[in-house]
Amino acid sequence: MEESDRLEREISRLVTAINKIDGAYYFCARRMSLRENTLALLYALHDGQPHTQKQIVEDWLIPKTTINTAVRELKREGYLALTPLPHSREKALVLTEAGREHFGGMLARLRAAEQEALCHTLAEYPPEFVDAFDHFAQRLCQTLEERILNNSDKT
Repeated sequence: MEESDRLEREISRLVTAINKIDGAYYFCARRMSLRENTLALLYALHDGQPHTQKQIVEDWLIPKTTINTAVRELKREGYLALTPLPHSREKALVLTEAGREHFGGMLARLRAAEQEALCHTLAEYPPEFVDAFDHFAQRLCQTLEERILNNSDKT
């Protein structure tokens, strides 16, 4: 089998796996009566650290308008607050007590499922699996940006 055929097969397996993961989070969000990107925002904020909209847009590759919509909705519902950051014009997004109470159980169940899946995976594969997957994601994003998103004609 040629190297290019093998790579095509492996890329197809990776893309299928990524889509299965995306689909699983989509169905979880729906079951939680959330939009997919609202779940991603809540997930990012669940660590208890302040995050700006800009950070979430960059880290999660979610369009700014989408994050703005989710922020407005969560703020209106009393689940999210915007707090000033020292030495910055940007504001941090922070879950309110009501937000932590409302979404905490949902996110805890999601995290528990993720941990269980990762434990099973790490029982069969080395921990470097995570580093390799992260490296692939970063390289793919960089290459797609260079070759497609920036309208380059490189091949």
